[in-house]
Amino acid sequence: MQKSKVAVQLISSGMLPEDTIMLGEAYLKQWHISHSVSIVLRFGTFKKTVKVIPVPKYDGMRINQSLARQMGILSSTSLRLSYDSSSSTLRLGPLIGVLISRDYPSTPDKPFGTITMFCKELVDGCANQGAHVYFFTPNHVSGSSDKQIEGWTFANGWKRAKLPLPDVVNNRLTSRKLESRAIVQQFFKEIKSTHHASVFNEKFLDKMEVFDALKKDESVRRYLPESHFLRNYTTLKSMCSRYGNVFLKPSKGSLGKGIIRVTKLEGDIYQAHFTTGTGTRRQVYPNLVKLFSSISTKMKTIKYQAQQGLNLIEIQKRPVDFRAVVQKNATGKWTLTSVVARTASSQHFVSNLARGGTLSTVNEAVARSNIFAGKEGASKRLRTAALTIAEGIDKHIPAHFGELGIDLALDTNGRVWLLEVNSKPSKSDNTPLNQENDNKIRPSVRNVIQYSRFLSGF
Repeated sequence: MQKSKVAVQLISSGMLPEDTIMLGEAYLKQWHISHSVSIVLRFGTFKKTVKVIPVPKYDGMRINQSLARQMGILSSTSLRLSYDSSSSTLRLGPLIGVLISRDYPSTPDKPFGTITMFCKELVDGCANQGAHVYFFTPNHVSGSSDKQIEGWTFANGWKRAKLPLPDVVNNRLTSRKLESRAIVQQFFKEIKSTHHASVFNEKFLDKMEVFDALKKDESVRRYLPESHFLRNYTTLKSMCSRYGNVFLKPSKGSLGKGIIRVTKLEGDIYQAHFTTGTGTRRQVYPNLVKLFSSISTKMKTIKYQAQQGLNLIEIQKRPVDFRAVVQKNATGKWTLTSVVARTASSQHFVSNLARGGTLSTVNEAVARSNIFAGKEGASKRLRTAALTIAEGIDKHIPAHFGELGIDLALDTNGRVWLLEVNSKPSKSDNTPLNQENDNKIRPSVRNVIQYSRFLSGF
């Protein structure tokens, strides 16, 4: 028997011994627990043998404040319960840990910078669903003991506390450098193998890794523009001979950084558009050899994916693409959370919001665009493509993902194309356009919690 949102009340040490909990009598009857027998109380990796006092006509649980502090619970809360009679273990949870890039202890009202509101939304969502969440950084991992970690929890304000290792880790690191640190990789390995916890979105995706993997899947292949690792001049020449535009994308890039668009002009003349922080820089070259020579220095430190240029739909000559957020749900299945259209700014040829792009609904964007075939059903085709691609990622890339940001495009004939897959989708990029009231929890946040419950058995 599992009960949603069981009230867990903290009692002062003088009123209740540390090794004793009080529990509604109905639970003891349901689980055939004798109050004369000790059981194991478990919360994440925390375990303690306790006695149980039944409370008639009571639907909650009371625990000693000192015991609660050992568990990292700083105020009365609501959690789920499950009982395993074979091991006489009463589990509280789920306990969810979110690994973030950095914190700012000197500003305790906003300890996570720009994602503080998202983190508070997760806290509120967990309160609604009967879960407990905390936040920690790679620096906290390096100082953690075998079964405890220092992190941030919310109890009438953000507070730092020592908590048990969680049932589920959501990797929200936004830096490849941080993610590749030995201490982080060792933490992932140990929490999975030793503590049997789940880690999802455990790694960044490499563009060429994604395309090479998905080429093996017949159901996904139709969405893939031709793409190759830019090894040498021959690769660039071959692609430019077939397509009027070729995009060179850093294989490990994000937010549209470092993309180069190569376009053939008259005769042998080529131009390159480079994304910059303020807009686009244009350079014209007398031939392709000169162009390649200019970027060959970059190729020593950056791996580029050479990708077929597409005749994408536009609104007032500004390219449009689509960000689909797909997430695993309460049954562990991929589901579509949202799809929004993103129109590039007049200064950019990429549509990222970080570079001035604007949001609209799919139907609005398609209606205003220069699409001349396949307007009807475009939204449905985008949704189908996103879910098919997510299933392909699961099947062909050996890593655990619970949510993906999938960037798609429509050409003027209405065909759907995959641009890239992001394993760390921004929590601002996918804000639904029919924004809810501030006190509501976004579907993307609810889904993270529901999938964590699924993984942890709650």
